[in-house]
Amino acid sequence: MELFTKLFSDLLVFVYHCFDRVVIHGYLSGLSRPEQVVHFFRQVVGAPVVSKEVLSERTADYQNWVEAFARNHNIPIEWAEKGVRKEDYVQPWLRKMLRKNAYGVYFIFKSMEQGPSFRVTVPKFPTKDPTHRILARQKSRFTHDYFYIRDEVLGPIVMRVATFFPFQTTYYLNGHSFIEQELNRAKIGFRKDDNAFLAVDDVTALQAAADKLSPAIIRERLDYWTLILGPKFSVKERQRINLSRFYSISQVEYCRNFIFKRNFPIHKLFERSCELGLWRLTSHKISDIFGQRLHRRISGKLATVIDQIEHGHHVFRAYFKHAFLKQYEKFSRYLRNELCSNNLKDFGLSPGEIPGHYQPFRFLPGAVAQRSRRLSTSAAYRPTDHHRLGALSRHQDPRDPHHPPDGSSLARWHSPWWLDGQGDPPSRPHHLRPFRERVSSQPTALRSAQAQGSCAIGARRLPLRLPPHHQRRGGRAALSLLSQTAVWTPCQQPLPSSTRCPIPPKQPPRNRLSSRRQGHPISR
Repeated sequence: MELFTKLFSDLLVFVYHCFDRVVIHGYLSGLSRPEQVVHFFRQVVGAPVVSKEVLSERTADYQNWVEAFARNHNIPIEWAEKGVRKEDYVQPWLRKMLRKNAYGVYFIFKSMEQGPSFRVTVPKFPTKDPTHRILARQKSRFTHDYFYIRDEVLGPIVMRVATFFPFQTTYYLNGHSFIEQELNRAKIGFRKDDNAFLAVDDVTALQAAADKLSPAIIRERLDYWTLILGPKFSVKERQRINLSRFYSISQVEYCRNFIFKRNFPIHKLFERSCELGLWRLTSHKISDIFGQRLHRRISGKLATVIDQIEHGHHVFRAYFKHAFLKQYEKFSRYLRNELCSNNLKDFGLSPGEIPGHYQPFRFLPGAVAQRSRRLSTSAAYRPTDHHRLGALSRHQDPRDPHHPPDGSSLARWHSPWWLDGQGDPPSRPHHLRPFRERVSSQPTALRSAQAQGSCAIGARRLPLRLPPHHQRRGGRAALSLLSQTAVWTPCQQPLPSSTRCPIPPKQPPRNRLSSRRQGHPISR
C-alpha cells in the first residue's frame, strides 16, 4: 500500500486505516451448558423440576420488563417488517438524538429469528428420580430484541438480546463511529458520509483516534449496556453462580481508505485492479497472501469474483476459507481495500476472549494488504505480460517514461531479452549452444510446402526455391538452388500401387443383415 500511495500521491488527499464493522457475541459463562442450567434452577433458584414452564417464566419476565422500559422512557418499540432495512428505518430517531446531543436507547425492534435455546423432554423410561428431565441444546425460532443505542464512547451501536435461555447477546459496532466521537471530543473539524471520512482538519489526529480503539474500551461499554438492558438476576443468584459474560469476535472488518481529490481516476484504477485481480490472483497467490498452505482438504471458499450490490457499485472479492479481501469505490470520492473475517481460526487466532486475539489481528491486515498488491520483479518489468490486459497508464508503467512503445523496432533494442546482447538468457537451458546471430525483424516470404515439392530425406540442408522476382521478365523461370529430386534409401522405397479395383462410388455399402430382416425394421 505504501507503493500505491507513493505512485498516486498527487491524486490523493489523505489515507487512513481503521476497524470498520465489528460483530461480537456475548455468552453467560455460568449458563451455557445444560448441566449448568439444571444446577442453577435446582440448587440456586430452588425449583423442584426443570420444566418448560420454568424456562418460559424467565422469558416472559424479561419481555415484560422490556415493554415496561420502553413505556417508561418513551422509546418506540415495533415489530420488524419483512424487506425493511432496520438501520434505514431508525435514522429519523437517531437524527433526533444528534440534535439534542443525547445518549441512550432511542429505538427497540422485535424480530423472530433463530437462536440457541434448550429443549426439555421427559425420559422415555421411568427413572428413580421422578423429577428428572433431559435438557439438550437446540436451534429454535423465537423473539429477539434489538436495542438501538447512542453511546458516549462507541457512538451508535446495536445490541441484540435473545429472550430465551441462555440469553445470548450480539453487539454490532463500527470503528468509524468511535473515531467520530473522539474527533468531536477533541474539537477537530471533519466531514463524514456514511462510514467514511471525506475531509478532516488533522489527518494525524484522525489516525491516532483510529488506533485508540482497544479491547478494554469495548469491554467496559458492553458490560455497561448488558447490565442495563440484559436479563435480570437477583443478588443471591449472582453471588452463588458466575453470571458474568465473556465476549468473542464473530466478524471483524479492517479497511484502508484512499481519499482522492477528484473522481475521474478512481473508477479507472478500480477497473484496472479488477482486471489484474481476476487474471493474476490465482488460488496459490491467495493462499500466499493469507499465509496458509493450499491443500485438498481446505474448507470454505477459494475464488475471486466481482459482485454488484444493491447500491449499484461493484465489489471485487477474493475469498479464502471464511475470510475475504474486497475492494470497491464509493460516492466517487474514495477507494477502499477491506479485509473481512468471519472466523479468526483462518488466521491462526483463537476465537476466545477479546484481549487474547484482538491486538494481534490489528496488525495482521497491514501485512496482508501489502502482500496482496506486491508483484515479483520479473512480473513487474515484463511488458509482454500486460498486452492481454490493455495498455498501461503513465502512473502504472514501471519502466522509464521515455521508453519506446511496445512492438516498435526500437523497443526490441531496449528489451532485456534481445539475442545479440545476451547470448544465454536465464530462461535457456545451459546445455544448449548459445545463439548469437542477429535475427532480422523483417520476415522473408517463402513459398508454401505444396509448391516446393518433395524434400531430400537425410540431406543436411533443406531444399529452398526462391520466389520469382517482380522486376524480372516473365519469360525466365526461377533458379533452383538445390536438387528437387527425392533421394530414397532401399528401406524407404515406396510401396507398389494396389492392383485391386476400387469400389465404384455409387455402389451401396454391404450389409450383413438378410434381405428379409432389412425389409422389416420393426422386428429388430
